[in-house]
Amino acid sequence: MATEPELKNNSPQLEEFQNLLDQDFKDRKLKENSIIKATVTEITKNFVVVDCKAKMEGMIPIEEFKNDKEFENLKKGSQIDVFLERIESFKGEIVISRDKAKKMKAWKKMEKVFESQGEMTGFITGKVKGGFIATVEGLPCFMPSSQIDVKPLKRIDHLMNTPVQVIATRIDKNRGNVCVSRRAVLEKSKSAEITKALKNIKEGDVVDDAIVKATTDWGIFLEINGIDALLHVSDLSHGRVKKPSDLVTIGQKLKVKITKIDSTTNRVSASVKALTEDPFQNIEKKFKIGEIYEGQVTKIMDYGCFVKIEDGVEGLIHNSELDWTNRNIKPNKVLSVSQNIKFKIVNIDKDTKRISLSYKATLENPWDKIKDIIGKETKIKITNITDKAIFGELIDSKLSGMLHYKEISYQEENEDLKKFKKGDTLNVKILEVKDDKIRFSKRALEKDPLDWFKDNKKKIGDVVTTRIQEVLKTGVKVAVDQEKKIIVTIRKADLAKDSADARPEVFSKDNALDAKITELDLKNRRVKLSVKAVQIDEEKSLIAKFGEGATKSGATLKGIFEKAIGKKGKKEK
Repeated sequence: MATEPELKNNSPQLEEFQNLLDQDFKDRKLKENSIIKATVTEITKNFVVVDCKAKMEGMIPIEEFKNDKEFENLKKGSQIDVFLERIESFKGEIVISRDKAKKMKAWKKMEKVFESQGEMTGFITGKVKGGFIATVEGLPCFMPSSQIDVKPLKRIDHLMNTPVQVIATRIDKNRGNVCVSRRAVLEKSKSAEITKALKNIKEGDVVDDAIVKATTDWGIFLEINGIDALLHVSDLSHGRVKKPSDLVTIGQKLKVKITKIDSTTNRVSASVKALTEDPFQNIEKKFKIGEIYEGQVTKIMDYGCFVKIEDGVEGLIHNSELDWTNRNIKPNKVLSVSQNIKFKIVNIDKDTKRISLSYKATLENPWDKIKDIIGKETKIKITNITDKAIFGELIDSKLSGMLHYKEISYQEENEDLKKFKKGDTLNVKILEVKDDKIRFSKRALEKDPLDWFKDNKKKIGDVVTTRIQEVLKTGVKVAVDQEKKIIVTIRKADLAKDSADARPEVFSKDNALDAKITELDLKNRRVKLSVKAVQIDEEKSLIAKFGEGATKSGATLKGIFEKAIGKKGKKEK
């Protein structure tokens, strides 16, 4: 053994040894934060000792090998992968990890498989909010509840801690999050099976043994050679089908025709009615427009009724073709399901397979009769009263019309409406029928008070003596005839020539008042009277009689009136 002085004397040899050792470490290219190979040198109760070919041996806690099948075959001399965190810690020790090496390898594999959308084997180990925990390649992954199967599962006991194939749907390495799906694997497998099976069928094929798997209100789900197919309710029959479940049962075999195959979605459509002749093919030869036939009501909707004409052929009676008197009548008020009725064919559209029918065309048209009683007296029953009119129904038919308040009496006051009530009968005259609307009149049965002008040969420009009935702020109401049936309002501006004399308050009820007829329109019932016009005419007359000489001598209008009055007074004496 060399002494201390000898070592000092041999310092060049010691320096050379250190250089060789450093060079050896350098040649091994050990890099921190990377996976390296290590050799097991010893297995103790608490540690697995490994040689990393560093300055010293590393120690891995035995807990990192729990639940690792590799540990069962682990022995001295075995090669394992470890993660090198530090070549030398502050304690002068090498820092390595078996867990981190496994996780890093798992992440690399996970990323590689994710890019290729390949399948991986995992184990569902627990349940969490919104889904499950699946361990894949040693990594805990999240599997949403919707991704565990193609259909909702009530129980998953049979899937717990058993190998399942999954596909990674999302990876976030920074957060350490991985989402996986078992459903995607099942759908992929199913899709492959369907694609293979679809090669054995084509559009137009007739299948004798399509199995009914399920029914809905809108169709039937079938199984054809292991493939799901849809038989829509419209393809069950040429006629109307209320419920598919009324025609088929689960498990029943049907003869169908493949009508469509969508290779993109792997959807197959089938039809039963495609196997039978379309009854619309020769519809024009069987039924003629304008002819009357018999059929059965099959369905009632808000807009009309469907009637079965023959097997597989239906027509529609629109609301407007149900009743002559009410275009918007509710169909169930007229017809009922299963009722046999007569109808007239209005139109046949072969392209859209629509037939328009009319029920009212088989009934007597009350509008044909009403033409004979226009302008004649008839009776109505009041069905409704508003603030402006009375609505009534003809006693002899269901036709309805309107009686405006101005047509109740010649007074033309809506107060007259208060005299009537619903259910009363009235004698009226039909004034007009236009666009299926009837206009009644009650006053038309009476003599028009304005005929007084005709009877007395009165015309525009004539002066009539009236009597004041009511003084208003805007004028006065006067009676023209002695029976006081003709009431005319003389406006304030027409009460006198001078504005000072045209004040309504200077007039009194029952006073006589001469007024000139300035407007007389008997057709539109317009009469206009003016006291002012009478005064102007009188003034013109006086000027014409006395004014010529007086004007030359400088006489005033007042003097002319006084002169005229004076002469009149002398003659009276």
